[in-house]
Amino acid sequence: MSGRQRVVIVGGGFGGLAAARALRRAPVDVTLIDRRNYHLFQPLLYQVATGELSPANIASPLRGILRRQKNCRVLMDEVTAIDVQEKLVHAAGVTLPYDSLIVAAGARHSYFGRDDWEPSAPGLKSIEDATEIRKRILFAFEAAERSDDAEAIKVWLTFVIVGAGPTGVEMAGAISEIAHHTLKRDFRKINPSDAHIILIEAAAHPLGVYPEDLAVKARKSLERLQVVVRTHTKVTNVADGFVEVESGGAAERIATHTVVWAAGVAASPLGRKLAEATGCSLDRAGRVQVALDLSIAGRPNLFVIGDLANFSHQDGKPLPGLAPVAMQQGQYVAKLIQDRLKGRESKPFHYKDRGSMAVIGRYSAVALVGKRQFSGFRAWLIWVFIHLMQITQFRNRLLVLMQWGWSFFTRDRAARLITHYRESDGHDDRPSQ
Repeated sequence: MSGRQRVVIVGGGFGGLAAARALRRAPVDVTLIDRRNYHLFQPLLYQVATGELSPANIASPLRGILRRQKNCRVLMDEVTAIDVQEKLVHAAGVTLPYDSLIVAAGARHSYFGRDDWEPSAPGLKSIEDATEIRKRILFAFEAAERSDDAEAIKVWLTFVIVGAGPTGVEMAGAISEIAHHTLKRDFRKINPSDAHIILIEAAAHPLGVYPEDLAVKARKSLERLQVVVRTHTKVTNVADGFVEVESGGAAERIATHTVVWAAGVAASPLGRKLAEATGCSLDRAGRVQVALDLSIAGRPNLFVIGDLANFSHQDGKPLPGLAPVAMQQGQYVAKLIQDRLKGRESKPFHYKDRGSMAVIGRYSAVALVGKRQFSGFRAWLIWVFIHLMQITQFRNRLLVLMQWGWSFFTRDRAARLITHYRESDGHDDRPSQ
C-alpha cells in the first residue's frame, strides 16, 4: 500500500457498495470486507423464497462488480472487533489498519427477545433464509398431497406470515399466487387453492408506514387474493405446529407448519461492539446514534451508515431501513472523505426521499412518490421499473426480466425447488411414505 489514505468499508450491501464505488476516482486505497463474497439485492428475496427467481438472479459477486476499480480490494472475512484507539479492524483472518472506517453491517430479523421462535418462524434476510422458506412452503403442499387425514391436510395448507410491512405483504401475495395459480394443476389429491393464508399484524393496518388510504387499498388487494388479514393481533407464542395469538383480549391457537417472520428488525451485533469501543449510544433496535455527517460523536473518521445507523436529525425520526437511504449515505460519506482530502467543508447529510413502494401481487402494488400516491397496475409498473434499475449488474437485470416475463405470461415459477431436505423436516406428524 502507498502512503495514501486507507479507507476500510465493513459490509458489501447497498451502503457499503455505494461508498466503495463512489471512491473509485479518489486518491485513496479502499478495502471492502464482507463475510459473503456477493452483493445481495434484498428487496427481491421474497421472490427467491416463493420460487419466482433463483438466488443467482439477485446476487452478484463483489469481486465482479468492483473488478475494474483498481483502488479497491475485496476481502471475504467476518469482522470480530474494532480498535478505535489504534485504528484497526480485526477480522477472523486479517487485521486492517484504517484512516477512515465506514461500517455498513446491516441488520437482521428481531424476535423481540424470543429468539427461541426462530427455528419455527424463519425471517427473510439472506439467501439461506429464502431457500429455507421456499423449502417449507413447497414441502407443505407435498406433505398435504401424501396425507389421508383431512385435518392434517388443512394444517399443512395453512400459512402464517407475522408482520404486515412490505416483506410480509409481498410474501402473502406471492404465496397466494403459488396456491391459486402456479400449483393449480400440479397435484392429484389436494387442491392447492384450499390454502389458508393468514397475515398477522399488531397495528391497525397492513403497510402502516404508508398513508391510511393506501394501506386500506393494500388490504383490499390482499383480500382479493384470498389472504386473511388479521390486524390488532399480537403473536404470543410460536412453536412447531402452531402459532398463538391474542386479539381483543381473546387468545387463539392457529395450527400450522409454515410460519414466516416479517415483524421486526434488529441491527447487526457489530453495533454493540462499536458502542463498547467508543461509548456511542444505541437505540432500542441496536442502531448506532450518528452525527449530522454520519460519524460517531468524537470519532470524525468513523462512520456508520445504512440499517445500522440511527439518523434522526432530519425530522426527529430515524430514517427507514431502505436501500435508497443506505446508498445515499454511502455516496455522502465517500464525498465527505474526498472533500476532507481537498480541505473543503461538507454540508450535513440530507436524505432525498424519492418514494417507497410495495408489491402486493400480480399487477398490484402501492407506491408513494413525494405527495403522489399510486396503487394497482400503475404502482406495479413503477415497482418493476425501479427494481430492475437498482439491480447491480446488467446480466442480473436481463435474467430477472426474462424470469418475470416468463412468470408474467405463464404464472409459472421455474425455481420452485425443494433443496437441503431432511427426513426431520416433516415434523412428528408428517405422513408416512
